[in-house]
Amino acid sequence: MGKKTDGELPRSLEMLWGRTERRPRGPAQALSLERIVAAAIELADAEGLHTLSMARLAERLGCGTMSLYRHVASKDDLLVFMMDAAPGKPPVIDVAVDGWRGGLERWARELRSIYFQHPWVLQVNTGLPPLEPGQLAWLDSGLRTLADTGLSPDKKLAVILLVLHYVRGEAQLHVGLLRTNEHSSWSSQETQAWYGRTLARLIDAERFPALAELSAAGTFDPGDSSDDGTADFDFGLARILDGVGLLVRAR
Repeated sequence: MGKKTDGELPRSLEMLWGRTERRPRGPAQALSLERIVAAAIELADAEGLHTLSMARLAERLGCGTMSLYRHVASKDDLLVFMMDAAPGKPPVIDVAVDGWRGGLERWARELRSIYFQHPWVLQVNTGLPPLEPGQLAWLDSGLRTLADTGLSPDKKLAVILLVLHYVRGEAQLHVGLLRTNEHSSWSSQETQAWYGRTLARLIDAERFPALAELSAAGTFDPGDSSDDGTADFDFGLARILDGVGLLVRAR
């Protein structure tokens, strides 16, 4: 693929931004781009991204594979449409009521819920920063929580990216554990217990003194059966927001 000039976008993004017409639909054609994307999201949610193919999607929709290509040029384009649609609308946050911290905390929690609802999103890598209007709406929503903090534009972006990367990384760990348990007879607690026992056998205090201290203290033992990592998430998010608070007060 040649180097793109300024203002030139892939056709999938041109379609999302309404800068090019969608392919016409015949009178007897029941398919639409929206229906195709919704079915693809449902398939990825239920069975994982690795099961998604144009042939598998056509089977789910009850149509021929070639029919899909009247609306979606390739699987890569399909992923762009899915990444745009899956997050849905971002939360409407009233910073006058919640303040910047309450607003940003809510934004982070709702973003985390998106990753748990659509874990395949964590596997998609387009190689580009977000350009889909759906994803940019979430970025804009997060930035707006910082509107009255006095932070410079570059610091606002840095704060949102810090929170975004934390939420994404934390979700990656817990969603990965849940996915493992879906294909195993073990529960989350059994998996964690196995990890703790295995780690205790592998490490020794001389080579890994810090890890050995945690292991001896039972840090890796399984917690409450209903724990989805929320307590750890809350702790980490609070520390990040404490740091942002220091930055805001310094302004």
